[in-house]
Amino acid sequence: MSTAKAGDTVRIHYTGTLTDGTTFDSSAGREPLEFTVGSGQIIPGLDKAIPGMAVGDTKKVEIPCLEAYGERDPNATQAVPRSAIPDTIPLELGLQLQMQTPDGRAIPVVVTEIGEEEVTLDANHMLAGKDLVFDVEMVEIK
Repeated sequence: MSTAKAGDTVRIHYTGTLTDGTTFDSSAGREPLEFTVGSGQIIPGLDKAIPGMAVGDTKKVEIPCLEAYGERDPNATQAVPRSAIPDTIPLELGLQLQMQTPDGRAIPVVVTEIGEEEVTLDANHMLAGKDLVFDVEMVEIK
């Protein structure tokens, strides 16, 4: 039976949880996730766990934050004047917005604090600083 190796296109079903068991993503009820092993299309810790798996194999993979979305970067938060946010946007904690960099790239941010004069926006990935656990099933090796 052949096993997955770098360069293979594979399809997996997965459930991603935090270490406390909270599910943050799952392919349940959807098409399996398709990617090329070793190509950097998925987080490094999960990518490293796929080689050697055969169709039908299942695996639980514990991934430290450094092999997932990295540590939280305190420099990725920024306080902006409240007046810089259009009045048409109803501000609330957890609201996801997009900022634009000087070179035109869109960056997703989350409102983490709302003050009278300033609003704090966080551009860290929501899973930055968190260790992750994935339950994986190899569905297909193309």
